[in-house]
Amino acid sequence: MVLDSTPLHHFRSEPASDPQVTEHSHYDSKTVRHPKSQDDKPLVSIVAPAYNEAAIIQSNLVDLCQYLEHLEDEYQWELILVNDGSRDHTGDLAEAFARSRDNVHVIHHVRNAGLGQALRSGFAQSRGAYIITLDLDLSYAPEHIEALLTKIRQTGAKLVVTSPYMKGGKVSNVPRLRLLLSIWANRFLSVAARHNVSTLTGMVRVYDAEFLQMLNLRSAGMDINPEVVHKAMLLGVKIEEIPAHLHWRNPPPIAQPVAKSARRKSSMKILSHIWVTFYYGFVFRPVMFFIVPSLFCFLLTLYSISWAVLHSWRNYQALTQSMPFPDPTEAIALAFKQSPHTFVISGMLLMVSIQLFSLGVLAVQNKRYFEEVFYLGTAIYRSTQRR
Repeated sequence: MVLDSTPLHHFRSEPASDPQVTEHSHYDSKTVRHPKSQDDKPLVSIVAPAYNEAAIIQSNLVDLCQYLEHLEDEYQWELILVNDGSRDHTGDLAEAFARSRDNVHVIHHVRNAGLGQALRSGFAQSRGAYIITLDLDLSYAPEHIEALLTKIRQTGAKLVVTSPYMKGGKVSNVPRLRLLLSIWANRFLSVAARHNVSTLTGMVRVYDAEFLQMLNLRSAGMDINPEVVHKAMLLGVKIEEIPAHLHWRNPPPIAQPVAKSARRKSSMKILSHIWVTFYYGFVFRPVMFFIVPSLFCFLLTLYSISWAVLHSWRNYQALTQSMPFPDPTEAIALAFKQSPHTFVISGMLLMVSIQLFSLGVLAVQNKRYFEEVFYLGTAIYRSTQRR
């Protein structure tokens, strides 16, 4: 970070994951991280990425700030807007809004770098003791902010996520296909993670800022959300969840025709989300992708072998009627002539089963190695910070 002495204190940096992205924002160089007032009110940082939100940004910012003002008896707050390379007037409208408030700041990316990079840019400039990430479309109403803060302070958790899929949660006005993909993606990840968190892909969360500082986040896209949960689980920190209401306030009209280019982009996003889901399912629990299929192949192999043994025995009994002590290999040869594909398939399935099992063992071993390296890196970082 480089701070100059100009009145607005422009910030410029080059994010590590993408040197093509440039940012700037307005900050006071005399502020420190996690400040508290004389009344000992914790500072809460709201990080809200925005991409082509010109149609809704003004009204939603007014709604959000009006809600945050109701929390000022208990909290200080700052709002950090990350304009992630918007092609409309989102950046200009955000700057115009920020000029009227000292605790609203804007970070600009020269081009769209993805949700992960936008959040990491916001995290880097957050000064609060708690950091909340929020969708600027307010599909999760601002009222969730107080519920998140209450939960993290009461439980001492390092991460609290909102979930419309847990008991007490609710979903409204979301397109059916999008909803089904989200539900099953989160169910799959929840099973893979073997944790009581039912929504691992949601962005609306509250973080303990000191904990979030320890994580070396790498994701540039939407996979940053399961990445944080994964690393939090590796460190064994407490993760909590609150029921939430996911409500699309302005869903896209179904009746309007969609251009082919837009359909291609939408399809790519869906495929990308599916890939991220399976990837983190593998990261959470690689045994599911190797050991389980290997056991399935082995069961099919046992079935094929059982068939071959049964028919070889029947052929042997038939041969005993013409000779007292027939050669057993002749009975096996007859069974092979009756169904050669059974022997071939059983042999192939056995080899596949052994290969998958071996890969599963290696995957689990590599996961253990990664966990040890991650623990070591975190311990070194903590030690460095204390010094």
